[in-house]
Amino acid sequence: MAAPQPAQSQRAVWIGSAVLAALVAIVAAVLIQARSQPSANAKPVQYSIPSGVPMDGFRSDAWFLPNDDLLGFVEIPGGPFLMGSDPATDPLAFDNERWPGTSPQATVTVPAFYIGRYEVTVAQFGTFVNETGHRSDEAALRAPPNNPVTMITWPEALAYCRWLETALKQSPQTPARLQQMLRHGWHVALPSEPEWEKAARGTDGRVYPWGDQPRRDRANFGRSAPVPVGSVPCPECPFGLLDMSGNVWEWTRSPYQPYPFDPSDDRKDLQADALWVMRGGSFADADRNVRAAIRGGADPGARRAFIGFRVVMTSEP
Repeated sequence: MAAPQPAQSQRAVWIGSAVLAALVAIVAAVLIQARSQPSANAKPVQYSIPSGVPMDGFRSDAWFLPNDDLLGFVEIPGGPFLMGSDPATDPLAFDNERWPGTSPQATVTVPAFYIGRYEVTVAQFGTFVNETGHRSDEAALRAPPNNPVTMITWPEALAYCRWLETALKQSPQTPARLQQMLRHGWHVALPSEPEWEKAARGTDGRVYPWGDQPRRDRANFGRSAPVPVGSVPCPECPFGLLDMSGNVWEWTRSPYQPYPFDPSDDRKDLQADALWVMRGGSFADADRNVRAAIRGGADPGARRAFIGFRVVMTSEP
């Protein structure tokens, strides 16, 4: 079944037609100003961690990023992987996951990059708000500090990336390996669509990050709310990443376009009301919508309780 067409609204979210009714709500119109300006409810706020909430595993002296050698960035080796869905092996595949031509999947090669082990948390985004004076919707900071931040527009996710890149460049707390990459032109960004999919499914074309069958013990989906990042184990998931399926949909830096993916035209015609790809499904979705190849497209001004993001360190423009 084909993905919905844009006739009803240019301010739409495009996903497979079986998506839950909650996601269909994103097709509502969003003012163009929302792309670059905060909502009417947005105002200066000061974020603080609620008293008594444990922050184990995160560094209070490094923007509440994960307490590991690379502050949560995980290396994804460069090279090819299988992108898209073949209905012969994945009968739940939507048409917008299929490549044109004789093969519904394609081999795509991406350079090495580093991706966040977890989705960006409320505490991490709150630190950005405190340090920059960013005017954010208060709803974005109401959830527990280690939950994925939501109610964040695409421009706000980009603003967080730019701030974090500057903070990493300037801070003595930044690991030497990250400092070296930043000096050589790497930067913090949202993942591209192929970067995200390779990180989610690895190189073997698996349907879900953990394998070919849905598992409620490997991701937060079919439920009523997000959970703290990393709280659902997934030992079979590639690269040690968590929450690539479910919890919240994740913004990418790729505009929504039909396959084939072509990085050379990934920035064309962006003045023409582009939608931006989101990936991974959310806590509210059924198993069909948390597969590694699921694709959605959302207006950049959309603020929803089921859309968040994670970051990458990339050498790509």
